[in-house]
Amino acid sequence: MGNFVPYQNESDVLRVGGLTIENRVDRVTITGDIDLTADQAGLADARALHQLLAAVVAHLEAQSLPDHLPPPVATIVNNPFE
Repeated sequence: MGNFVPYQNESDVLRVGGLTIENRVDRVTITGDIDLTADQAGLADARALHQLLAAVVAHLEAQSLPDHLPPPVATIVNNPFE
């Protein structure tokens, strides 16, 4: 998992198999798919996911959490290419 600390910043990205895990300060986004095959590669991917999710759960359990996050605020910016 390296230096990926869940909810630490808006820039870290981790790849496990076909998954992309993106770090944000209010969420961790997991996209893609993965096959946890019955071999050493599958075991390594499963361990990496286990470590990541354990860190996410530990962080969340240590917080006072709201029932739901409000939707993100969207801002419109001028297109710099027009």
